[in-house]
Order: sequence, then structure tokens, then C-alpha cells
Amino acid sequence: MEINSTINVRAFLSYFFFLYLLSVQFGIAIDVMTPTQSLTDGKNIVSARERFTLGFFSPSNSSHRYVGIWYTMIPQTILWIANRENPVMDFSGVLMINDKGNLVVVDGKENLLWSTNASIVTGNSSAKLLDSGNLVLREGNPDINIGDVFWESFDHPSHVFLPGMKLRSNRRNSENQLLRSWKSSSDPSIGSFSFGVDAEELPQLITKNWSIRYWRTGPWNGLIFIGVPGMFSFYLNGFNIVRDSEGSVEISYAFSNESFILFFVLDSSGKIQELSWDEQKMELLVDWSAPDNKCDVYGICGPFGSCNPRNSPICSCLRGFVPKFIEEWANGNWSGGCVRKSQLKCERNDTSSIEGKGDWFLNLVRMKLPDFSVWLEAEDAKQCEEKCLENCSCVAYAYDNIMDCMFWSRDLMDIQEFNSGGMDLHIRLADSELDKRREMKVITIPTVIIGIITISVCMYFFWRWLVKCREPGKEKDKKEDHEVLLFDMGESIEAADDSSYADVPRERMKRARSLGLPLFDFGRLVTSTNNFSDANMLGQGGFGPVYKGKLTEGQEIAVKRLSKSSGQGLEEFKNEVVLISKLQHRNLVRLLGYCIEGEEKMLVYEYMPNKSLDAFLFDPTKQALLEWPKRFHIVEGIARGLLYLHRDSRLRIIHRDLKASNILLDGELNPKISDFGLARIFGGNQIQADTKRVVGTYGYMSPEYAMEGRFSEKSDVFSFGVLLLEIVSGKKNTSFYHHELTLNLLSYAWKLWNEEKLLELIDPALGDSFSQAEALRCIHVGLLCVQEFAADRPTMSSVVFMLSCETASLPTPKQPAFTERRSSERGTEIWSVNNVTITMLQGR
Repeated sequence: MEINSTINVRAFLSYFFFLYLLSVQFGIAIDVMTPTQSLTDGKNIVSARERFTLGFFSPSNSSHRYVGIWYTMIPQTILWIANRENPVMDFSGVLMINDKGNLVVVDGKENLLWSTNASIVTGNSSAKLLDSGNLVLREGNPDINIGDVFWESFDHPSHVFLPGMKLRSNRRNSENQLLRSWKSSSDPSIGSFSFGVDAEELPQLITKNWSIRYWRTGPWNGLIFIGVPGMFSFYLNGFNIVRDSEGSVEISYAFSNESFILFFVLDSSGKIQELSWDEQKMELLVDWSAPDNKCDVYGICGPFGSCNPRNSPICSCLRGFVPKFIEEWANGNWSGGCVRKSQLKCERNDTSSIEGKGDWFLNLVRMKLPDFSVWLEAEDAKQCEEKCLENCSCVAYAYDNIMDCMFWSRDLMDIQEFNSGGMDLHIRLADSELDKRREMKVITIPTVIIGIITISVCMYFFWRWLVKCREPGKEKDKKEDHEVLLFDMGESIEAADDSSYADVPRERMKRARSLGLPLFDFGRLVTSTNNFSDANMLGQGGFGPVYKGKLTEGQEIAVKRLSKSSGQGLEEFKNEVVLISKLQHRNLVRLLGYCIEGEEKMLVYEYMPNKSLDAFLFDPTKQALLEWPKRFHIVEGIARGLLYLHRDSRLRIIHRDLKASNILLDGELNPKISDFGLARIFGGNQIQADTKRVVGTYGYMSPEYAMEGRFSEKSDVFSFGVLLLEIVSGKKNTSFYHHELTLNLLSYAWKLWNEEKLLELIDPALGDSFSQAEALRCIHVGLLCVQEFAADRPTMSSVVFMLSCETASLPTPKQPAFTERRSSERGTEIWSVNNVTITMLQGR
């Protein structure tokens, strides 16, 4: 019996060895190399799942040969190069493992062109190309994955930053792991640009031209690089930064979907680009690049100079500063920067100054923070300001809820004003600048008042003249013009001309341009919706009915028509137009235009073929279509959209009516937040606001808003928490109204939490095809969002972090709001059980 078993094993090994010889002989792809093998020019090594290929190549317009790694499906894009400084001049090159165990590249004359130069004691090593794109040199057999790793290509990057790769700044041995550009598109030898981690104070990524700073991301705040305005959160962009106690920093990024191809390239011009593979178009797309404009170039305006690419000239001195070299500044050379006009009080040692009169801070919004920031511990923004004021060397400070307090004691370098994103920067100025500010107010205010009175008198007489000149029968036009004027917010954003608006009076079009949106002709919308037929109706909301339409050029649209009987009127209509026209995000619905015709008021949106989330989530026949990956994708999208509204948009928006019916789904079930009629803008330092007119939807409103009229970002967080629990459970929050044991979904979830039976909350329609870890994390985050007190709820930036980070330690939630059933002795309570939008809540 033992003899037969031995013969079978020998036969199997012989068969395996025979297949191996065939693979070598006929070029069948393998992913390993041993000392007995070599890779000649013309043959390749392919990773196990055929994602990456290792072999010889020539750059465009060059006959030189190099050993490189590329995506198998994108052979023209080289990701890593071995012998970039010493090419093979012909096709005689060989990659092999030498007698010392190192990988080497030699030419036909056996000249050594490149080596891993690893310290290998045993001389017994083998190489393997992994499905991450990493080429690993390991002791012994690489298939066993046992033994020391002597060398890996991820530790010696070329010009490409791949998922799983790490860029390091090592304080212990002063070694930096950098990307290095090609000299040109046809010469991969090391160029002048490098890209890596700068860990002097707060970690950031930086591009250098030799040793000179060329571009930087701004510091990392735990979620984003705050100098990259298009970055939303690390979970979207995949980045992670680790810093040890000695100050060494390493940065990496990864995606849960390994099949997704996205990587960063440092090109020969010094531009860092984010590239992704479009499988449908079968081409690489440039998703982002930097520097993108002149203001992105490091320090173009010099010390204390601010850059804005929308201005001409692009550079200006900060308030309280003047050009250091006036003649050069006037000629467009701003590198000398600016100097302070007046000394700070602490620098003057002026004890004779009036008590209470001293240095003050000028607030600049949406700024790329200066370089060389220093972190300082502070409980809040007020304490941060006080600490800066106490330190005479502190010339500016900024406060971030995640990073706490940052201050600057050097010249402020590389400041830029963003169109969106960025942070508030507080510049320290002398008391004399404050005096000038007051003097200007004393001069300006009377001048403005006199000017307003003069203009008002002129406009009155001009209006009287227009009334006399008007033809009879124009009352309707007068009313229409009055309504359009209500939208003139004083901003001039030019709208595109459209021949279909030829019948619209010129004055109406001129005023409509103030919104930056097309003004649709009423007749055009009537035709596109088949006279607002019931067959085209998509739904009915508190605002009014929504109809599907199709324009003559073929574009499908959704038309929201203000109902004459609606409790929401012109204020909500105007609010939605003004707000959403200024918001741009992939998870916000896009407003295409609007229409005003007499009493008719309509909004024109992009058409969402899958309607709203509630049409899937609460319909037993469609619930199964929302598989878990789609639900989690919807949760992520809603969170991204809310984070944009709260932190990253030009305007800081509180939505106030987030619910399932206001989440629209496009053809690929991507979520888009809609209905901004009830939204409100917050100022830069505003935390909360009060209102006597409570609007929203019962079941989604936070307790402090429903009972006291107080709303904030945390009100939206509460609504998101309710929505998150609904998505996981497939149940409406208000569907438990007649339930004996629980009042609503929140109390039911809380009950299961305390009983450690959270799996019972998950929608049975999901079956077994869902990730338990993700679902339980979503429930946990949902319970954190619906806690009774606003201070206990996380911010949206924390929410997206907790949803994305599998290893994040989540705090224990406290009891949610509205979890106790009301006593019947307190009288009848009014609860909405059909998700209608209310416009007024009367206090008891």
C-alpha cells in the first residue's frame, strides 16, 4: 500500500514538472523566477490573476530596452522600471537571479546594468510578481511565502504610486522613499522632479524640482489633505497615513474593490496625475492633476502674498501688507512677496497703548493654508486664538475640528484662495490696521447712505416715467417681472444663450441670468410633458407634482411644478433655485433650469430613471433588487453628499429634510440628494440657528428641531441616522406606530442592541448575501447618529470615517431620541405616518 502511494506521488510530481517545462518551452505565463530560470527579451512574467506583467519594453521614440512592470491590459503604461539609468542597447538583455541570490539585468556581453543589491546570506532566493504589482525577492520558494523578504519593488518606486505601495519619510535614518519623474516621455532616467512625504511638522505630500518646492497638498487632517479642494474624504480617495513617535511618516492608499484600476503618476513636467481605467471606453482617464494652474505652483506670490487664479493679476498682498519690491511686483514678478505695513503691538513693546486696544485677527475664508504649520493643542477655536495672541511670534492661526489648532511663526508662504474647500485662516494684524478699518467705515457709511438715497430718488422718477409709457393690458407682464426680480440676488453669472428663449422679454432674461441657470419657456415644458398628463407624473410631494418630460433635442427631464394649493410657496421655490444652482457634487441632483410664467413656478431637473429610494426600499416586490453592495453604495453616496453640504461646498448648507423620498436614484442606482426647498445657509462660524417655523418630515426630524426649532449640522446627522437604519432594515421609521412593544424603528433597533440581537434588524430580503460586518457597523453608526442630544452625535466627517474604516473603534451609543411611547394621559399626539412634508409645528 505504501509503495503504491509513493509511486502516485512520484507520478504527480513528474507530471507537474513536465507541465512546468512546457510553460518554459512554449512561453506559458508564470509568476515566479528561480535561480535556474532567466527572463530574456521577448518573454514575460505574468502575475497569478494576470493583472500585471513583467518584461522588456522600449519607451516611445526610443530603441533602448528596459525591464518594467505594467498592467497587462494597459501595456503602454509603465508602472515600474528596473534599469532606468542603464538601458540595454539591443535585444540581448536578460533578467535573472545571480549566484549571490540578487535579481540582476545584464546585456549580451554580461555587463551588469542593474541589481537589487540585497544582503542575502544564504544565496537561496526566488522572485515572484504579485497581483498587487509588487515584485518580491524572497528566501527559498516564493509560493510557500515563508522566509525573509530580501527586496521588493514597492520599496523602490519609480514614477508611479500604486495601491498598497507606501511612500515614507524615515526620521531615524533620514531616508525618504520618493517617486522620481522621467527626464522626458522617451527617457525614463531620473528627472528633476520628486514626489513624497514631507514630515517636518504636520505631514503632507510635496513635489520638488530638485530641492526646490514645486507643489504641495497641504497638511493631512486625518480625513483629507486640506490643500486639495477636490478631496472629500480619505475613504473616498483611499488614503491612510501612519506616524510613529519618532516622527517618521508613511502614506498609502487602497481600495476594497481590487479590480478597480486607479493610480498616481509623476510626469516629466512635475505634474502629479490621478489616472483611472474606463472599462467601457477602454482608455485611461485623467481624474485629477496638480499643479493645475499658476496659483498651484509653490510660493508664486512670495511671503504674505495670496494667489487667486480668477483675479488679474493673480497675486495680491494680504490686508495689512504691501509689496516688498514695488517695481518688480508691478512687472509681474511677485516672488519677493509682501511686508507688513505696521508693526504688531507686541513687537513695539508699546506700553502706552490704550488698554484693550491691540493686535487683532483678519479672517480669510476658503484658503489653502500656508506652509510650515505647527500643531498646538486647544479645546476650541477661541482658545486657539488666545494662544496665538499670547505668542508674539504667532503671525496666523487656523482651527480645524479634527486637527485642533494650527499656527504659523514663519513668513506665510504658498497661500491660495480656493473657489470651494480650503479652511479659514486668521491673519494677525496691528491695531493701527483696525483703526484704518474704522476710519474707512466712518467715511464709507455716510457716502453709501447718500448714494442710496440719490439712486432711490432717480429710480422713483424713472419708474413713474415707465408707468406712463406702458401700454394698456400689460398687467400680467408686470406681475411676471416682479416675480423674476425676487430672484435677483446681486450676482451676475452669465447663462448660455438659447434660441428657444427668443420669446422671453430681454429684461426677464437679463434678470434670470443672475441665477446662472436657463430660464425655460412655459410652452416648451408643456410640450415636453404632454401637457402635464397624469401618464407622465412621477410622484407627488409637499411642493407639488413631478412630471417626466422629454425636450425636442431628446434630453429627458423631470419637471417639479409648484402646486397652487401647496403650503410651500415662492420662498421655498426661490431658495431651492438659488442654493442648488451653486452646488456641484456627484451625489446631489442637478438642477437644469427653472420657469416662471404668471402663477406657474417650475423647477427642471436631470431625470432619474429609478425615481426615489423609498420606491425600492419599502416596496416588498422591489426590496430584493437592492442587494447589500448596492445599499452600502447608496449609504456611502448619501454620506458623501451630506459631507459636501456641511464642509466642502461654497455654501455651508443644512438640508433639513433628508429622507428616503428625497434620495433619487439614477440608472446605476447612484444616490443623489434632492429637494433643497427647506435648506438653509450657515455662516462660516455659525454652529446652529433657531426658527419659529419648523419644517421637515416627522420621523426624520431631530428632537431639538421638532420641539425647540433649533437646527444645525447635527439635525441632518440625525436624519441620516434614521435613513441609514431604514436602508439596513428595509422598514420605515414610522411603520411601528401601532406596534405593541416599540414606538418606531429607532426604539426597535435600541431594543435589539441591548439584547445583542442586531442581526434580527437586517432586512430579510437580503437573505444571506450580505456582509455581516458592514451591516452591523452601519447599524452601530446609525444608532450613534440618532442619539437624543446633538452634542453626542458624530459629525458627517466622523460618520464617513466610521463607515469606511473596518478597524475603527466605535463609541458605545446612548439611547436614541423618541424611544419611549407617550402616555395617553398627556392627550392626543400627532404623528405623521405617511412621510408627508409639514410646514408648521404648533407648540403645545
